[in-house]
Amino acid sequence: MADGIKPQPGIMDIALYKGGASSVAGKENVLKLSSNENPLGTSDAAKEAMIRTAHMLHRYPPTDHSALRAAIGEVWDVDPDRVICGAGSGEILKLLAEAYAGPGDEVMFTEHGFSMYPIYAHACGATARVVPERERTVDVDALLAACSAKTKLVFIANPANPTGTMIGAAEIARLADALPDQAILVLDGAYAEFVDGYDAGLSLVEARQNVFMTRTFSKIYGLGGMRVGWGYGPQPIIDVLNRIRGPFNLSVPALAAAEAAVRDTEFTDKCRIENAKWRDWLATALAEIGVPSDTSTANFILARFADAAEAEACDAHLREEGIIARPVASYGLPHCLRITVGDESACRQVVHAIAQFKGSR
Repeated sequence: MADGIKPQPGIMDIALYKGGASSVAGKENVLKLSSNENPLGTSDAAKEAMIRTAHMLHRYPPTDHSALRAAIGEVWDVDPDRVICGAGSGEILKLLAEAYAGPGDEVMFTEHGFSMYPIYAHACGATARVVPERERTVDVDALLAACSAKTKLVFIANPANPTGTMIGAAEIARLADALPDQAILVLDGAYAEFVDGYDAGLSLVEARQNVFMTRTFSKIYGLGGMRVGWGYGPQPIIDVLNRIRGPFNLSVPALAAAEAAVRDTEFTDKCRIENAKWRDWLATALAEIGVPSDTSTANFILARFADAAEAEACDAHLREEGIIARPVASYGLPHCLRITVGDESACRQVVHAIAQFKGSR
């Protein structure tokens, strides 16, 4: 490359994002529990809606996503004019960074936060500011102490990934109310639907001008392959984001599938109930064989081992058994493995394999 061609400052500081592994060398049939995918798949209504779009593939999708925004508005009781849709919630988080942060600004998140947060910060030339957690849980006091006139965005995943922990509405409100005037609190609710009765911060968004929330169709709705997400916030922020959003960022099949999925609340309720049942069973069963975890409110558990060496050895054993978990050393948790909650068979396989591992040591 010519010496004069250089990327923007900060770009080369970005560590490449690595998704959950999906294969094991020498294993044909594997149990993938590394990406927090829905073991029940996708609702039949969403599948059928996607198939019906086959005759429309030569047409451009609508740029305003009006049908999907209307469905989200009806199901979640929000103003559809204040909804923005993107290619996964990740695109919306990226738009927020591009619109509100730049050189000299800071994008704040906690030490075990989603690994894309620093990437969004570096990509727009901002400084990524990492704040300590307390026992793998967001520490509001630490966040407030780290704020300054440079703070533009504060990303909080609630429930958090990869820890599965969450903080209550009162703590989130306390954080929002004490942020500097120029800062936006962004509530990343990718796993919000797994918490029964949780509004993912909607009431906080409605009551304030500095809170924005994002959601995804990739988890409980089982549409990870379609890449659809949405955000909700104050009208001025929505207006800004729509000015830089690509006009055709969601495909016709993706829009149709997402609209059907959000309306199929019976399927979503079933997924929530099944996940809670087997999440609790998995956590209890692992604790009984000496592998503790924090109380998870998502569709995975963060299994803790004695040290990094034991976690790595257990991960290797699971792979030998054709089971793929997610090592999370890159999240500052080298002694842990994140394990997606699968169906009954998957959960029993995981416990059996880890019990074998613990018994052999």
